Amino acid sequence: MPRPPALPSEQKTRLVLAVLAKERTVSEAARAAQVSEQSIANWRRQFVEGGSAALAGKSGAYPGAQREAALLQEVHKLKQALGEAYVELMAWRRTEGYRHVPSTTSKQFERN
Repeated sequence: MPRPPALPSEQKTRLVLAVLAKERTVSEAARAAQVSEQSIANWRRQFVEGGSAALAGKSGAYPGAQREAALLQEVHKLKQALGEAYVELMAWRRTEGYRHVPSTTSKQFERN
């Protein structure tokens, strides 16, 4: 079983951003966080690789990527179904079959 992370991800991100912005050196960040320089270097590498993957549009680049991909696929299917229903409705209207079916609004006007 892996051990729990030494620092919360927000703190790791702040440290890595400080190193990338050259506000701190790797050794200064490691001393401040009481971790090894290798840990800071690993976090920096993971941060940069994750950002590159997100920019490249790779799935799983961020936590909600899979959910977003599934929702986009569902939206695509629903748009396609709506388009097909619209085409069927237009075809049905062109056959003039819709004129023989009384609508609920025409019944309301006949009663008055």
